[in-house]
Amino acid sequence: MTTDSFDLVVIGAGPGGYVAAIRAAQLGLKVACVEEESRLGGTCLRVGCIPSKALLESSQRYHEVKDALTPHGVKVQGVELDLPMMQKRKDEVVKSLTSGVASLFKKHEIARYDGHGSVASAGVVAVKSGDNAQELRARWILIATGSKPAQLKGVECDGDIVGSSTEALAYSKTPEHLVVIGGGYIGLELGSVWKRLGAKVTVIEYLDRILPGMDAELSRDALKTFKKQGLEFRLGTAVTGVRTDAGQAVVECRDSEPVTADRVLVAVGRVPNTDGLGLAEVGVQISERGFVVVDEHYQTSVPGIYAVGDVIGGAMLAHKAEDEGIACVENLVTGYGHVNYDAVPGIVYTHPEIATVGQSEEALEAAGVKYRKGIFYFKANGRARALGETDGWVKILADEQTDRVLGVHIIGPRAGDLIAEAAVAIEFGASSEDIARSTHAHPTLAEVVREAAFAVQGRAIHA
Repeated sequence: MTTDSFDLVVIGAGPGGYVAAIRAAQLGLKVACVEEESRLGGTCLRVGCIPSKALLESSQRYHEVKDALTPHGVKVQGVELDLPMMQKRKDEVVKSLTSGVASLFKKHEIARYDGHGSVASAGVVAVKSGDNAQELRARWILIATGSKPAQLKGVECDGDIVGSSTEALAYSKTPEHLVVIGGGYIGLELGSVWKRLGAKVTVIEYLDRILPGMDAELSRDALKTFKKQGLEFRLGTAVTGVRTDAGQAVVECRDSEPVTADRVLVAVGRVPNTDGLGLAEVGVQISERGFVVVDEHYQTSVPGIYAVGDVIGGAMLAHKAEDEGIACVENLVTGYGHVNYDAVPGIVYTHPEIATVGQSEEALEAAGVKYRKGIFYFKANGRARALGETDGWVKILADEQTDRVLGVHIIGPRAGDLIAEAAVAIEFGASSEDIARSTHAHPTLAEVVREAAFAVQGRAIHA
């Protein structure tokens, strides 16, 4: 068995792992990364964030050309869906980005090991690929193995009729009826894709609301929007099982009629991927929910072994994993690394987009924090009028005494881009007046953010 030595060995080449590896190499460390998939980039690049956004973009363009250009004076006839071409484009986007990560590894001289990585002991990573096995010795080990789709009791995914987001990204034809179990980010995004492409879509959610954890007002208006788009919802409904018969799925629900569909997407969240890592065997503490327990510097209960990303819990977002990976390795080398979790945005890439950062009204009320609220609507914005995208609003929550921005919530055109300004404002401790006093170009959608900041003080200009 061969043995190679490194300063840092990263297990997992998703956003947390590959970004940490690159940053560590920039800081002068000798770095290796172990990944069992042939393509780098993790779930996000291969079967998550990137392919879903490619399909969201393509399906929205199809919908616009087919149904939404007439108000712009554009008449189109004979529009056809070429789903194989759409899927091919998605795959090409994924291929280009995963190849880009491989190029970055070469640029930064990061050693890549193909195979399943596990922790043999503190300072030793075992790599197994088929019949081949070797050991990597490291001063530090970083676990960045991400997450996998959660399973629902009583529902068995067969990878065909009943599947996870992985299967829903690769349907070869549009389902006649798609049932989505789960009203969170993943379910709403992929439900939107297939609704635009012609499917009947029914979303079944156990809670009495969609987008659990987000601001309640945002959730309520999002639900109204999705209903207008033709998505059907069964809220407060528990799925007790799914059975298949003659190419159809029957979704059994407690206290309500079953739903029959030709495809079922199970999107009830994600769970940490710690299978076969050997963590418990070497003494790494695992929580009751299966997450790796870490301290403020991302070190586990075993000195020299660290973990970041979905595997440690919190918001399961690629950009959060990236920030944690950077903070972890910077702390190892420089003694300082930090992530401000109040400034980590979350985005739902539906149409309109939904974006949030910081605290919701419900969280502030529960904590007894007094705040002021400013809200402004896209329908009063010139750029939104020109785009023909006037649904939605921006809401800013600011501390009643200090005016410091505590939370920003957006539903509307390009909300995912607009939220960046709010994240920066929270990171730097800005007040709503700071945003209001900063010049925003006209005409732009960003003016809605500024008007919401004015509205905190009760003085929105165009209200």
